[in-house]
Amino acid sequence: MGRLLGLALPAFALAACASYRPVSDVPVQIGRPYAVRGLTYTPAAAPGFDEVGYASWYGSESGNRTARGEKFRPGAITAAHTTLPLPTYVEVTALDTGRTILVRINDRGPFAPDRLIDLSRGAAELLGIRAKGRAAVRVRRVEPGERDRERLRRGQAASARPTLAGQELEQQRRRFIGLP
Repeated sequence: MGRLLGLALPAFALAACASYRPVSDVPVQIGRPYAVRGLTYTPAAAPGFDEVGYASWYGSESGNRTARGEKFRPGAITAAHTTLPLPTYVEVTALDTGRTILVRINDRGPFAPDRLIDLSRGAAELLGIRAKGRAAVRVRRVEPGERDRERLRRGQAASARPTLAGQELEQQRRRFIGLP
């Protein structure tokens, strides 16, 4: 019995590892419309995506599967969005400080009506909003270089982004204040 168990455990471990999709940028998945809590979300390419709203963060789901099929890693610099393709790269700017980071979207959410994006714990820490729980942000779709993409696929931070300041930051804050 012990020998049989000794052979079975490695097989189960390999099967569990194989159940996650490897972290990759291909294929890009847009997906069909889907409903959560009575609301329908329609994923779209959205190449010029640039919105302001609230970001929140999540991190207790370690090891769960993301909507992309990858293993969720709380410390990685990732996020969830309801409709952007998976994966998508976005710059997220905290509107109180102007601090900007690059994030890889690989999951769906947030499904709260007042939230634009859910950041992983690692992304929230890097942006400086983890202690707040939620923060006003700008989310803008970008096409980063391969070096930054590779770092984010490994769960690491991309190269530093310029801090948004001056009139540009004030303009984004006014967009946020003007939300319904």
